[in-house]
Amino acid sequence: MSPTRSLTRRGTAVALTVLTAAALGAAGTGASSADTAAPQKRQVASAVLGSDYRISLTALRSADDAYAASVRLQVYTKTGGAWKESDRVTVGDVDGWFWYPLTGRGAVCEFSTAGTDSAPLTVSLLVTPSIGCSEPVHYVVKEGRVHAG
Repeated sequence: MSPTRSLTRRGTAVALTVLTAAALGAAGTGASSADTAAPQKRQVASAVLGSDYRISLTALRSADDAYAASVRLQVYTKTGGAWKESDRVTVGDVDGWFWYPLTGRGAVCEFSTAGTDSAPLTVSLLVTPSIGCSEPVHYVVKEGRVHAG
């Protein structure tokens, strides 16, 4: 057997071993590993309003339904030179969004902010490609707290 052919077979064996290990690791060891896993989350939008506020929208995948998600709106204020969370609210219903449209391309239909005294904030997200965007939800950020707008 030639040295090249031996290396190719060895490389294939290593690749199959790595793939098998990855598949076994992804399968987990049962319900206990799924229960202890942190919920999957993905930031879908963020904005910084001067030196006053940092605002982020994060999708949180449901622990009960792989297709459902919640959306968390968080407000951070600068304290001692570091951003610290000052408030958070859930946009819409808990698990009221679909994970894949929310974390895919075109998920944010509208995310507008303004750095005025009562920082207005508008959020509209993709429900599904066939349904389209949600109705805009309006908030106001005052002194680091989120209020319905």
